[in-house]
Amino acid sequence: MSNRMTINYHEKPCYDIVFSGSFNDLEKELATEVLHTEKRKVCIITDSNVEKLYADEVKAIFEAHSKQTVIFTFTAGEENKTLDVIKKMYTFLIENKFDRKDLLVALGGGVVGDMTGYAAATYLRGVDFMQIPTTLLSQCDSSIGGKTGVDFDGYKNMVGAFYMPKLVYMNMFTLKSLDGRQFASGFAEVMKHGLIKDAKYYSWLIDHMYEINDRDITVLQEMIMHSCSIKKSVVEIDPTEQGERALLNYGHTIGHAIEKEKNFQMFHGECVALGCVAAAFISWQKGYLEMEDYYEIRDMFVPFGLPISVEDIIPEDIVKLTKSDKKMQNGNIKFILLHKLGDAFIDMSVTDEEILSAVQEIYAEGDF
Repeated sequence: MSNRMTINYHEKPCYDIVFSGSFNDLEKELATEVLHTEKRKVCIITDSNVEKLYADEVKAIFEAHSKQTVIFTFTAGEENKTLDVIKKMYTFLIENKFDRKDLLVALGGGVVGDMTGYAAATYLRGVDFMQIPTTLLSQCDSSIGGKTGVDFDGYKNMVGAFYMPKLVYMNMFTLKSLDGRQFASGFAEVMKHGLIKDAKYYSWLIDHMYEINDRDITVLQEMIMHSCSIKKSVVEIDPTEQGERALLNYGHTIGHAIEKEKNFQMFHGECVALGCVAAAFISWQKGYLEMEDYYEIRDMFVPFGLPISVEDIIPEDIVKLTKSDKKMQNGNIKFILLHKLGDAFIDMSVTDEEILSAVQEIYAEGDF
């Protein structure tokens, strides 16, 4: 049995999120006016990890309800989130004679979703696409809101577009196939949602720590639906990040810098967790956040398998890398800080010295 949530764009229904426990409900979605796949060619875009797990099953469903279904697979990993791989996608679509009425399907995690969305936004000036996110990070965060993009020379998501999917279909049982580190990486974004918008949800996450770590599907579905509802409330107010939506970047400025400095050897969510701790530290040092709240935020990442310190970095280099963040505005970083648990705000006054102090706070030899 599936549940649904509708995301609105400019106060009008834009697309649905379907929360399901299998791929069984996908078939009926393909017959709707939204997708209408029997008149379309379909290209499933996935990576080398997800292909082995789910590509055949999903392709069989689409093949029964489309003119033709093909699969494009690229090598898994953030290091392949590049324009070179997008170029290969374009070539594949051209060689298979995809036109503006056809459909792209993102089957995988955040990298697959971001790249498929960007390809859809730019191929023939825009073709339809849908998301089938298979990781916790993509289900609770990256598949929602229409952000698409690729990295450029290692700088995160510097090339992209806002482009809305036609549908997001989540099979919660795909979370069972994630290794522990991947699952924990996704949880960093879940924790972020509570920290920026909902203190009660944050407390609920802590209270359900064991069920979450055991991947109890009932608890995970409740968690993901709540995270999606938080993201929905933000992106509907500010779909193209002119203001409120920037709150979703909590932990990402320093997190992205660490991700690049570590040459993407750490997972995105691990770096976000470090960035969240650093941002909470700045919030405390600037007198916004209570000291006990800072230490609780820091310590509560640990039981969910996330790091709170990092080795083999040069703190001064992390500060320099934050200057290449796409959230720079008039030479200043649009930093997201906390007044308290569940209450984030935009601060344009964070100094290099404050950033350096925060990075030094999370820098500890041998702790990670």
